[in-house]
Parts: sequence; C-alpha cells; structure tokens
Amino acid sequence: MAKVVAICTSPKKGTVKNKVEDAILIEDFGIKDDAHAGKWHRQVSLLELKKIDEFNRQGGNVKFGDFGENIVIDGIEVDKLPVGQKIKVGEAILEITQIGKKCHNECEIFHRVGKCIMPIYGVFSKVLKGGKVAINDKAELI
Repeated sequence: MAKVVAICTSPKKGTVKNKVEDAILIEDFGIKDDAHAGKWHRQVSLLELKKIDEFNRQGGNVKFGDFGENIVIDGIEVDKLPVGQKIKVGEAILEITQIGKKCHNECEIFHRVGKCIMPIYGVFSKVLKGGKVAINDKAELI
C-alpha cells in the first residue's frame, strides 16, 4: 500500500520546508499556510521517497522538505504519472499538472550539494478536493 511519509510546508518560496504531522489542503488553492498555495497549477508538490533515498545514498544528506516538496509518497512513482492523473492522499484529491520544473534561481539544496532532483523528479498538482492529509495516510491513484 502506498502512503504519505512526509508533509512539508514553508511560509516563504525558495526555501526548505519544515516537516509537519498533518495539513489541510484547500480546494483549488493548495496547502493552508504554504507559500506555494494559490490559484495556479503548482499548488502542491510531490516527490517519491525512493528519489530522496537515492539522492542521499549519493551523499546528498537531505531531509524531508529540503527540496521544497510538500508531500513525500512511498509506493507510487509519481514522476512516471501522466499529467491529468488523479491521486487521493488522505481526504484530498490532487490532479497532476506538471512533471519537473526548470529552476530559475538555484535553491538552497543546489548551493549546498551542487544539484537538485526537483527539475526531473518533482511533480506538481492542483487540489481538486480539499481535506486533511496526515503522515501514514494512504495514497492511491484514481
């Protein structure tokens, strides 16, 4: 069973996010109190646990939220999902809107480690149905 292993938020764009136990996702807006929330197509970012683990095995030494990701999922290769795919996390339903993202300014991780995985493996989504999401909640494709 796929599940949520981390939820991260930040009050400011371009910085690492802080891990929280749960969050409220707001329909067509994003995560309450997160800097990336808003009426656009990149409301919630997703990253697969396996990609973070691989990065750390190569000496990355990152923790959850360092890439600016909002939700880390174990058990679904989110970067392989097509745009338009819907995924249920906790009570919320997300729709994949973008795979990868060109970084205009290097993030804190890039400056610290010399590379970032979000441009290739980061996945962005919008909130179709709001609700609470918590660590260990089930994640499933719909």
